[in-house]
Amino acid sequence: MLVDGQGNILNTVTREYPLILPRPGWSEQDPAEWWGACISGIVELLAGHDASQVAGIGCAGQMHGLVALDENNQVLRPAILWNDGRTAEETRWLNEEIGRKNLTRYTANIAFAGFTAPKLLWMKKHEPQSFSRIAKIMLPKDYINYKLTGVHTCDYSDAAGMLLLDVEHKCWSKEMLALCDLNDSQMPALHESYDVIGTVMPEVAKTLGIPEHVKVVAGAGDNAAAAVGTGTVRDGSCNISLGTSGTIFISSDRFGVDPVNGLHSFAHANGKYHLMGCMLSAASCNKWFCDEILKTRDYAAEQVPITEDKLGHNHVFFLPYLMGERSPINDTDARGTFIGMTMDTAREDMIQAVLEGVAFAIRDSFEIARSLGIEIRSSCICGGGARSPLWRKILANTLNIRLEIPKTEEGPGYGGAMLAMVGCAEYRSVEECADALLSVTDTCDPDPELAARYEVQYQKYRKIYPALKGIFPDLA
Repeated sequence: MLVDGQGNILNTVTREYPLILPRPGWSEQDPAEWWGACISGIVELLAGHDASQVAGIGCAGQMHGLVALDENNQVLRPAILWNDGRTAEETRWLNEEIGRKNLTRYTANIAFAGFTAPKLLWMKKHEPQSFSRIAKIMLPKDYINYKLTGVHTCDYSDAAGMLLLDVEHKCWSKEMLALCDLNDSQMPALHESYDVIGTVMPEVAKTLGIPEHVKVVAGAGDNAAAAVGTGTVRDGSCNISLGTSGTIFISSDRFGVDPVNGLHSFAHANGKYHLMGCMLSAASCNKWFCDEILKTRDYAAEQVPITEDKLGHNHVFFLPYLMGERSPINDTDARGTFIGMTMDTAREDMIQAVLEGVAFAIRDSFEIARSLGIEIRSSCICGGGARSPLWRKILANTLNIRLEIPKTEEGPGYGGAMLAMVGCAEYRSVEECADALLSVTDTCDPDPELAARYEVQYQKYRKIYPALKGIFPDLA
């Protein structure tokens, strides 16, 4: 994304790269694919623009992924991604043997299968030769920053999701490094998301056609960057993301931990903190059902038959656990499930169930926040799924809150650009940048009658997973 100092988006370019699925529940990518996409994408992005005016670069990237480099900075194996579920054994060992209380004391969080530390333990057990060669551990966007600058760094927001960071004190946890048989030299240097970590290396600058003095900031994990990109940077503000994963993100000026560990306690890209609930499959559920089952990519057309009178009355329910689940159930064995189908079940009933199932799962995390005394009356919403007016209406009424649609929909990428602006001193702080650039263009308010119907539906939905929980391990 190419953005000027006044926040205008001058150009965007999208690249796709393949997903590697070695086994059911496993998910990997080749970091070389990311870098290749960046090189070709940036060259196309700048075509027709004065590349000499580029001042800074800010990356936002998928969290938790394990990128392991050897002493020559070569990738040792494909990156194990955030939605990979292979580490059930390591996650159980951390939570039960090391103990949730200890993990919370070390890192402010418990172990989830998607986090980086369990992946390292898995690699140590199953790929010991590669593990012994690890010279540097990085996260996906940090690998891009390394390729740009030659510097090994990580920002606090992304590091907080590794289960290796002492989030409260913003340093690597000595206890967790010892548990994973790691040392400080293998970890990247830590920075705030808006800190300048270096400039673009000459050979890279030449390839991209940009000046060598272009500054690169540390950047942020995608959810923290999306929160910046939607202005969720003030104490108590909320953002919901309907992307590949689904998140509820609550900004906080103070460090705090959810006592039941249903929400993650992470650092924020503005230099402060946040609580976050994350479901592994959100908009990807709709993509899966349309692409793989219905064999169509006309997502909007599939939603047309779901008329107003059908909302809150569906007899079909869907558990959106296609990759297991994180918040708040932390169950790698959970699986996607349709229930309630009858002979009169139609195609649109199942599409509606998918949309509603994702909304209900987001409410599960929302209920944890409410139990902590956090009152959320409105939230920004971003991500590909948020472009659907129908899905927004379902979510607003399921949560019974106002949803605000920001002027700029490209949350994570725009947040990365804003962090680069702060790093280049275009603005003095993330908050000042958000106040200057961001605004709301539309809202979606709940309807009392529809919200009441969805309350009844949600209470039915929440009984399904507990009833099936004991079956999932056998299926997995």
